[in-house]
Amino acid sequence: MNFFYSPEPILQIHILNEQESRHCIKSLRLRTGDKLHLMDGKGNLYMAKIIDDNVKACSLEIVDKIEDYPRLPYHLHIGIAPTKNSERLEWFVEKAVEIGISEITTLLCENSERTSIKSDRIERLMISAIKQSLRIELPVFTNKVLFDAFLDKTKNNDVQKFIAYCGQLTQPPVPLKTCCKPHTDTLILIGPEGDFSKNEVCHAMDCGFIPVSLGKFRLRTETAALLACSTVQIINESSV
Repeated sequence: MNFFYSPEPILQIHILNEQESRHCIKSLRLRTGDKLHLMDGKGNLYMAKIIDDNVKACSLEIVDKIEDYPRLPYHLHIGIAPTKNSERLEWFVEKAVEIGISEITTLLCENSERTSIKSDRIERLMISAIKQSLRIELPVFTNKVLFDAFLDKTKNNDVQKFIAYCGQLTQPPVPLKTCCKPHTDTLILIGPEGDFSKNEVCHAMDCGFIPVSLGKFRLRTETAALLACSTVQIINESSV
């Protein structure tokens, strides 16, 4: 099964961009008359037939719209402080998209060591990951949001909200796996290498976030974020 992506509205006669055309014709060696799947990243999936196998502008004819393709039964949003090594954040994004995530926001925190993130590269990674994993919804990526501003923006969101924290609180954080409800929109915050500050955690709690733990051991930022993503996915799969 070959999935192709178009950022443009999908028309009855549709032309793939040059990158997708090259992948289709040069890499996969598909030819006129062959069929493939075309998606727009917004949840729409189509069966299409190649009518012109131009390596720079492959033309397709839409022959069917697939209505019952599986989608995530929840909206998972992870706010994560950028890692000092940008490749670690990119690794997380790629794997989280393959597992199942709806939205990613990079947060600028008190202990953040990196503020520069290449949004265009992140988007390319996400597109590649949804094609690889046969998903049809491209996650939303929002770059470089101040932590306090992010909390204020999400204060009234009707979602279950958690903040992963390794420090000491009056009450110890509860395991995410025991308090996360299935089939429920979920927002999880993951801090930088130096963790969230106590002021940030207190502000988050004032905004309705529940402090949670991801296990007994101290994890790297990207590992913690991926574990959180996997935990939510397993909870939802187990409840089916």
